Amino acid sequence: MPFRLLTLVLALVGAFAVAVSIFQLRAARADVIQQQISIGHIPATVYRKPGVQNAPVVIIAHGFAGSEPLMVSFAYTLARNGLIAVTFDFAGHGRNPLPMTGDITREDGATRTLLGETEEVLAYARTLGDGRVALLGHSMASDIIVRAAALHPDVAATVAVSMFSPAVTRETPKNLLVIVGDWEGFLKTEALRVTGLVAAPQVASPGVTYGDFSKGTARRATFSSYAEHVGVLYRPESLFEAQLWLDQAFGVSRAGPIEIAERGRWIALLFVGIALLAKPLTSLFPTIAAPPAGAGLPWRQLWLPLIVPAVVTPLILRVLPTHFLPVLVGDYLACHFGMYGLVTVACLLWMGKRGPSRQDISRAAGKLGLATAALLALYGLGVVWPIDAEFTNFIPTPARIPLIAAMAAGTVIYFLADEWLTRGEGSARGAYFASKVAFIVSLAIAVALDFERLFFLIIIVPMIVLFFWFFGLMSAWVYRRTGHPWVAGLANAIAIAWAVGVVFPMVAA
Repeated sequence: MPFRLLTLVLALVGAFAVAVSIFQLRAARADVIQQQISIGHIPATVYRKPGVQNAPVVIIAHGFAGSEPLMVSFAYTLARNGLIAVTFDFAGHGRNPLPMTGDITREDGATRTLLGETEEVLAYARTLGDGRVALLGHSMASDIIVRAAALHPDVAATVAVSMFSPAVTRETPKNLLVIVGDWEGFLKTEALRVTGLVAAPQVASPGVTYGDFSKGTARRATFSSYAEHVGVLYRPESLFEAQLWLDQAFGVSRAGPIEIAERGRWIALLFVGIALLAKPLTSLFPTIAAPPAGAGLPWRQLWLPLIVPAVVTPLILRVLPTHFLPVLVGDYLACHFGMYGLVTVACLLWMGKRGPSRQDISRAAGKLGLATAALLALYGLGVVWPIDAEFTNFIPTPARIPLIAAMAAGTVIYFLADEWLTRGEGSARGAYFASKVAFIVSLAIAVALDFERLFFLIIIVPMIVLFFWFFGLMSAWVYRRTGHPWVAGLANAIAIAWAVGVVFPMVAA
C-alpha cells in the first residue's frame, strides 16, 4: 500500500476509534448528574440519577497515586442503579490542596490523616440520602475504609478492591466484599484469608458468600478476570459484584438487570485511536539528521551499557541521600532516572561512542526545538486531555509545577542518553525494548534494597510500563521521520516528569 494511502487509512481508522470511544464513554455516564462540591478542604463529587434523593449513599475512595476520576466507573454504575455515590481526593492526591502528613508506613502517621478525611466525607454523606451508608475503597484506601467501618457501626457494607489491611477481624467490618484482580497474586490469598475468618472451619472459596447480611457477618471474595491492580477497577465483574453486594446489604429488590457503566475497553480504544492519529501527524515533522544519528550499537556492544547502569544505579543511590522533594518516592525516582542516565553516558564515553558535537547541536537546534515543541503539543492533546478527562487527574495544581521541573532534571538526562544509546545506523533490533526492561529491573533491585521506603514503586510499575510502551511507539515514529533521537528524548522526558509530578502524592516537608 502506498505510503500516502496508508497514512490516510491510519488517520481514518484512528478518527473512527476516537469517535466511537468518546460516544461510548458518554453513554457510560448517561442519566447521571454530577455535582462538584467541597467538604471542608476536600474536593468531592456527588453522583446520582435525576430525582433520586432518599437513597443509600456509598463513599468511594481511591488508592495510592490515584484521584477521583480513577474511581468513576464505580460511581457511574452505583448512580445508574439508584444509589448515591460520593468520590473525593485524599490529602496529597489529585486536587486536594493539603499535603499528606505523617509516615505512610505507620498507623499513627498518614493512615490517621487519610482516616480523618474519610470520616469527614462520611459525616457529609449521612446528610445526602436516607441515612444508610457504605464504603468502597481501592488498594491503599481499602485499609482506610476497613478502619473507618470499624469505628462507625452504621456503615452497612464495605467493598474493598485489591485489599490489604491488617485491621480486618472476624467481627469487622460488617458485610465485607473483597474484589481482587485475577493477576494480583498474593492479594488473592489475602482475600481468601479474611473471608475465611467467618467461613471457618471450612476453607473459603472465591465466589461464595459466607455469613449473614442481617447480622453484618456476610463475606465474599471474588476475582475479576484478566485484571491487575488498576485494571480491576474497570472490569465489568468488579462493577457488577459491587452493585449486587450493596443491593443485598441495603435490601434492594431490583425489577430489571443491574446496569454496568463499562469504560475500560473504551478508554483503551481511545488511546489506540489517538496513537493511530499520531502516526500520520509525525510524518509532518522535519528531517533533522541524515544519516540518522545515534550510537548505532550492535548487540555485541550493547550489553555493557544495558547491564552496568541497571546494576550500578540502585547500588549508588542506596548510600546517597535522595530525600529532597515533597512528593512520596518521586524524589527517588528522579534520582534513579538521572543517575541511570549519567552511568549510561559514562559507558558510552568509555566505549568511544560520543554524542553529537556542539556544531551538530547548533546546526540542528532550530529544527530540533520546533519538532520537540510539536511533539509536546501532540502529547498535550493526545495524552494529557484524555487521561485527565477519563482516567485520573492529570492537570497540575500550582504547587506541583516545581515538582515537574525537578523531576525533569532527572528524566532529561536519562531519556537523552537512552535514546542515543538505542538509535543510530546499525543499532541492534530490539535495543529500545531491552533498555526499558533493564530500567524496570533496576527499579526492582532498588525496591529490594530499600523495601520499606520504595515498596510503593511496585504499585506504579504498570503505569511506567504503559508509558514506556506508548512513548516508545511515538519515539520510533518520530525518529524514523526526523532521524534525530533527541526529539522524542526531550519530549518524553518532559512527559514522564509531568506524569510523576502530577500523580505521585505530595507529602508535608
